[in-house]
Amino acid sequence: MKTIGLIGGMSWESTQFYYRHINQGVKKRLGGLHSAQLLLYSVDFEPIEALQQAGDWDAAAEIISSAARSLEAGGADFFLICTNTMHRVAEAVAQSVDIPLLHIADATAEVLKAEKINRIGLLGTAFTMEHAFYRDRLTDAYGIEVVVPDTRDRKIVHDIIYQELCLGAVKPASKDKYLQIIDKLALQGAEGVILGCTEICLLVEQADTPVRLFDTTAIHANQAVNAAIGD
Repeated sequence: MKTIGLIGGMSWESTQFYYRHINQGVKKRLGGLHSAQLLLYSVDFEPIEALQQAGDWDAAAEIISSAARSLEAGGADFFLICTNTMHRVAEAVAQSVDIPLLHIADATAEVLKAEKINRIGLLGTAFTMEHAFYRDRLTDAYGIEVVVPDTRDRKIVHDIIYQELCLGAVKPASKDKYLQIIDKLALQGAEGVILGCTEICLLVEQADTPVRLFDTTAIHANQAVNAAIGD
């Protein structure tokens, strides 16, 4: 079994799902008392969030790169950044080490292609929904058209993530707002919706809506299991 490296803490509320999903996946595949062989570097999210808001992505990249180098030194065979938003600096981080990065957008796109999805809705932080790093990767590399909410709804989605979900607060009213936004994306022709922030799975799940949901946390964790023990 290969050793998985995880860069978490952004927020820790979602990182715990990675740990659980990966260990459950290894146990399901190997049985018995098997569990994942992994290293977790959990960063302090407060200064990173401040750098995000300030637009200082270079400084944020260096924090994540330092974590990646620690994982490499500790013996990780590959690593994951356990957040969609910080894939904004994925290229710089990947270049800082010799072990491979499993990119969350690639993992998601591979699932979408397997499901023959050509037009997908995207929920996430404002950075993920509005910056090109995520949407363009899906479109340019995989030919998947991406639909995002309008300006007002993007703010709602973003604020709920940072002001509630990252703090562990799950509110029924916020869930209702997300489901309304998901319905709007479906009306725009989206064949499904990416839960493109690793905290969104705290709030909504497939049982809540007939619209197909693609949870990036679970997808990314499953990719890690496959890479660790083979497809």
